[in-house]
Amino acid sequence: MANPLFSEKTFNKITLASDDVMTLQGTLNKIALLLTVTISVAAVTFYAAIQGQPWSMLMLPVGAIGGLIIALILAFKPTLAPTLAPVYAVLEGAFVGGISSQFAGLAFMAAVLTFGVLALMLVVYYTGLIRVTQGFMQGVLVATGAVALLYLLTFALSFFGIMVPYIHEAGWIGIIFSLVVVGIAAMNLLVDFHLIEAGVAQQAPKYMEWYSAFGLLVTIVWLYLEILKLLAKLNRK
Repeated sequence: MANPLFSEKTFNKITLASDDVMTLQGTLNKIALLLTVTISVAAVTFYAAIQGQPWSMLMLPVGAIGGLIIALILAFKPTLAPTLAPVYAVLEGAFVGGISSQFAGLAFMAAVLTFGVLALMLVVYYTGLIRVTQGFMQGVLVATGAVALLYLLTFALSFFGIMVPYIHEAGWIGIIFSLVVVGIAAMNLLVDFHLIEAGVAQQAPKYMEWYSAFGLLVTIVWLYLEILKLLAKLNRK
């Protein structure tokens, strides 16, 4: 699986403690709830930021750091997902709203495209146009890991005043790079869908509905941010 927070190993490590098991409808309900919370908080933060509310400037770092901490906790303790996944949604909403306010003219289009890609990937998955095999998941994992490593390297080098050329610029190399990363994020959605179905089939514990919804939210937010960056590059072109 490409999303390190949401993988086959997560399902393999769990044991059933009761007959209360994960269902597809239950998972969909949790996904809808987390998305609603994230979008609502993002909208409030976005509006406050463009209105110049001082507190809104704190939302980006608070959301980013808090979301990272929650994600790390859930990576090791999925059983806490019913409590922490909604908290994560609030923090991600604050983070997304803060980021989006810096690209106010592009945020709505990025959101529309994100949900368009999500709908497209659902069709692709359920029609079998792309089969999610073990090899496919390993390929997505490697590609996602490579992107994460490159981003971490870029972040580390920035402390020494060294900028990685081209990929963050509005030239064709930067645009193509963003298109590739958007494609990788979209492939992660297919893997997430597969793992949700696998969890339901394995009758995973009920808390995995929350954990699965959390894992999918991580991918959706990543996809949105990459689309936003792509639009920003195209806007500067």
